[in-house]
Amino acid sequence: MQRFARYLPILEWAKTYNRDTAVSDGVAAVIVTIMLIPQSLAYALLAGLPAEMGLYASILPLVAYAIFGTSRALAVGPVAVVSLMTAAAIGNLGLSDPAQIVLAAVTLAFMSGAILLAMGMLKLGFLANFLSHPVIAGFITASGLLIAASQLKHIFGIEVHGHSLPQILGDIWAHLGDTNLFTLVIGVSALGFLFWVRKGLKPLLLAKGLGPRMADILAKAGPVGAVAVTILITWVYGLANAGVKIVGEVPMGLPPLSAPSLDPSLWSQLFLSALLISIIGFVESVSVAQTLAAKKRQRIDPDQELIGLGASNVAAAVSGGYPVTGGFARSVVNFDAGAETPAAGALTAIGIGLAALFLTPLLYFLPKATLAATIIVAVLSLVDFSILKKAWGYSKVDFAAVAVTIVLTLGFGVETGVSAGVILSIALHLYKTSRPHVAEVGLVPGTQHFRNILRHKVETLDHVVTLRVDESLYFANARFLEEYVLNRVAEDKGLRHVVLMFPAVNEVDMSALETLEELNRRLSDMGITLHLTEVKGPVMDRLQRSHFLDELTGEVFLCQFDAWQSLRNRVQPGAPEGAEHKGLVAE
Repeated sequence: MQRFARYLPILEWAKTYNRDTAVSDGVAAVIVTIMLIPQSLAYALLAGLPAEMGLYASILPLVAYAIFGTSRALAVGPVAVVSLMTAAAIGNLGLSDPAQIVLAAVTLAFMSGAILLAMGMLKLGFLANFLSHPVIAGFITASGLLIAASQLKHIFGIEVHGHSLPQILGDIWAHLGDTNLFTLVIGVSALGFLFWVRKGLKPLLLAKGLGPRMADILAKAGPVGAVAVTILITWVYGLANAGVKIVGEVPMGLPPLSAPSLDPSLWSQLFLSALLISIIGFVESVSVAQTLAAKKRQRIDPDQELIGLGASNVAAAVSGGYPVTGGFARSVVNFDAGAETPAAGALTAIGIGLAALFLTPLLYFLPKATLAATIIVAVLSLVDFSILKKAWGYSKVDFAAVAVTIVLTLGFGVETGVSAGVILSIALHLYKTSRPHVAEVGLVPGTQHFRNILRHKVETLDHVVTLRVDESLYFANARFLEEYVLNRVAEDKGLRHVVLMFPAVNEVDMSALETLEELNRRLSDMGITLHLTEVKGPVMDRLQRSHFLDELTGEVFLCQFDAWQSLRNRVQPGAPEGAEHKGLVAE
């Protein structure tokens, strides 16, 4: 039973589920459902798919996450960035048949689900740590701008193509003369109304004496109000005949059972896109889940989150949906509305299911401009250029990575941008760790502490140099350390002892071991003894399984102060005076 509970978190929280919890989850579900209906339709439009696929992607995936997910507040469903990536992936296929486009979207969801499930079973949740936050923030900011720009065609009622900002803006400029005035009025009015609702409606309702909970529900229902009013106006005045593009017929009923394509060529074409969608979706989802969990002193399991998101995407694939992940905006709404367990997501799925069963005929005259306005208002909250200022002030390397990610995403499209972001994150990690910080240290007078000679007034010994290594040693940085030590030794002909402090060294791989062996030999040829201090236990265990400690010309000291006392009067290399036995001392 315990093994099943590991993969079925529902067995854990269901034990304490009660009436009060159900009420809290139910209220949160109502609010999120109101918010999710127009968003689901809008994000399907963004992905270049039929509007109903947005609803389909908001039913079974939510149920799957409620069973397999560990976050009690994360709301899964279609999101802006993943929808844009889906549009780019399918656009690269060059399909024109609507049925083939839908099949490609379903297949993409299934592949993404399979990738996430495989990563979860292999416990690869740690891979998300290789994507630096500044790079992801830059990608999301650029994606927000790209999404907003891509929706301007619906605001103006013109035809625009392209997946990069220059292409989109160039096409808009070229077709500006074809603007449909009725569409423009609807789009701009919806934009203004939604921006006002986001900031001004709730304070107004509170000032009128409405309760906080009801004011919050009505504020979240703002997009629904925009949808209802513009549908009514379009229907009454026959604006569809005046060139206003509408959603048209949305099939009524629950999601149909569907299956992904088994065509190997389609899988090969979609694999990279599915992998990128999986990684970005997982990183975004885990970031939101961890932030919300911390507010209630709860924990999430990244590996189980992979399984939860994987199950959600597979559920989307078998129910006619497209790739999903945890959304920031709706998750925050879900949290603020009082969601106590993942059951809130399942209840939201019921609400979306009822909408698909009974409300879809009412969406026939829904202007695409209204959905575009919904998307623009939602994604502009993702745009945060302050990351550039923060990165510039803190690290020029991080700033360069963020700037390159933003420029590539805007200039060449979302897939190029996210690929560059992943590569830059890994390259940034390798660059930083390949040049470990090495500090020459001395004794702080009157203490047993050793600090950087460039930052503190310390005592040093003319015949001893102590270098503190502040990074684990592996194949990419071992040669850097060797060159650093040899360059330092070459500067001072009076040196007789080199001490390497290892307080921050948690790992020494085979390449680094061979480098240490070579460094020991070269220093010995120069008449210099090599010593180690403050070696951690696991590192010492590895070193003892090699010949390095037997060949080491010096000693391994428990702490740097022991080395200082032993070497202070020992000008020439020779037998140790009171030092600990070589190779047997470690922290």
